Amino acid sequence: MLIVADQPLANLVALTLNHGKYLTRIAKTPQIARAEFDSWRPHLLLVDLDAHDSDSLELIGQRIANQRIPTIALSRRGDLRTKLVAFDRGVDDIIIVPLAPEELVARTLALMRRSYGDDVAFIPVIKVAGLEVDLLNQQVKIGTRRPVLTAMEQALLYLLASNPGQTLGRDEILDALWGEDYAAGSNIVDRHVRNLRLKLKDDWQRPRFIRTIPGKGYRFLGTP
Repeated sequence: MLIVADQPLANLVALTLNHGKYLTRIAKTPQIARAEFDSWRPHLLLVDLDAHDSDSLELIGQRIANQRIPTIALSRRGDLRTKLVAFDRGVDDIIIVPLAPEELVARTLALMRRSYGDDVAFIPVIKVAGLEVDLLNQQVKIGTRRPVLTAMEQALLYLLASNPGQTLGRDEILDALWGEDYAAGSNIVDRHVRNLRLKLKDDWQRPRFIRTIPGKGYRFLGTP
């Protein structure tokens, strides 16, 4: 599966889908994606329509060895015109960002079944830095503990964990998970990080998972 999107969205999508029998690669630009078509030949394409606009649209309907590549479009714009343009270009499905990881997995596997007859069980369990995350049941396991996260807390954990060692600014997180629902500078990110830390029992002074970078944002300390 080839993901054409800017980070951190591309990393979040890759972490969510990189389990089971499928491999994922990230192309930061449509130009890099076209090179991947020749060297790697992906079976499925996920394209962020907002990152490069017209160039991203040009990727939809690409063919390899006379076979069209099934495509899922990602967009923060849920308006009818955006959807109609994408479907007119030949996209198979559209997922609106912010996305629910479990829906992303389900829609991707459904498209693979329709396109290739691939019957892959939906068992989305991801392990990262001592955490075991069950997408389907929205459960997290840390040793013997099973803290229950809300859907947004789980998405926040995924976003941070898919960018290990990188500092994500509050506005970056806000844009990836809440889209246009909240204005820049909102404290909703800080509140969700605080709640997530409480449930993970992650001491902010001696963090195991999430470190605050003063004046910048947050950094996930583990390695996927």
